[in-house]
Formats: sequence, structure tokens, C-alpha cells
Amino acid sequence: MSLKELSNLVRMSPHYFSQLFKQSTGITPHQYVIRCRIERAKNLMRQGKLSLAEIATQVGFVDQSHFHRYFKRLVGVTPKNYRKT
Repeated sequence: MSLKELSNLVRMSPHYFSQLFKQSTGITPHQYVIRCRIERAKNLMRQGKLSLAEIATQVGFVDQSHFHRYFKRLVGVTPKNYRKT
């Protein structure tokens, strides 16, 4: 979901919604969405049915490289190493 879609749901401007969201959660809406995607990816990796490229696409990343970069930044290990555990 885009910031505009989220802010429309609660009938606020995107800027005001983003400010209130960060004030109440400590992170931006974009950071929250990325974290949700990474959590979903971790669940899919535990199932072991899909390749990392398929998981990256399924959870909304443009490509596996984009997924890898965010995953390592948030989890601390690469998706491949995470999957081994």
C-alpha cells in the first residue's frame, strides 16, 4: 500500500498521516511496510517451498538484490544464511 492509500483510509493528508504514524510508532510508514515484508519473507523462508527470488517478488520487492539489501540491514544476516538456520 502506498502512503496515499493509507492516508486516504483514515482521511488525512499523506504528510499529516506520516507525521502522526512516526510520532506514535517511532518509524515511518515506509519503514513499517518494509519490516512487514521482511517478516513475511522470513515466514516463507521457514516453509522452504520457494526460491529467494520468488520470495522477494512475492513480498513486494522489485528484485532479489533489493530484497537482499533490506533483509541484511534489518535482520543482520543475508537471506541465504538466514535460511540455513
